Amino acid sequence: MKKSFILALLTLIAIAVNSQSATLSANSAIKWYTIQEAEKLNKQTPRPIFIDTYTDWCGWCKKMDKETFTNSVISDILNNKFYPVKFDAEGKESINFLGQTFVNDGKSGNAHQLAVALLQGQLSYPTVVFLTQQNDGKISVSPVPGFKEAKEMEVILSFFSDKTYETQKWEDFQKSFVGKVK
Repeated sequence: MKKSFILALLTLIAIAVNSQSATLSANSAIKWYTIQEAEKLNKQTPRPIFIDTYTDWCGWCKKMDKETFTNSVISDILNNKFYPVKFDAEGKESINFLGQTFVNDGKSGNAHQLAVALLQGQLSYPTVVFLTQQNDGKISVSPVPGFKEAKEMEVILSFFSDKTYETQKWEDFQKSFVGKVK
């Protein structure tokens, strides 16, 4: 009887710990949108759009998913200050974005036309892209290539989310930035 009680108690503790762990990881998960969803949301409530441009075969993309995008500081910034988009640069679907239709027609290797446009022809993965609206209503496209650790990503996200780029040079911002990621 005593062994059954202890076993039941240990099972309850394991369930409680597991559900708390699941809640924590759900709270730190990024809510990824499609590019069309982000465009629609941005029209309702303007925010910068953050696009993680990746491919299925890219090892550094997977490493960034596992190490950078799971960081709670990074997910908090992305969820609250951006419309984060995951975009497969070699996807086959047609995409309507900013009044234009983009396809993967095979003319740029396996790259989707939208990837070519967003990355300004410099196809390297991973590359994150920031779409920000300028005062004149035009969209500014800023690709940032390469794997970024959470600490590096926090600086970049903060620069774009707070529109610091309008008042400060990147070099000066980097020098004075104090982040939360350890």
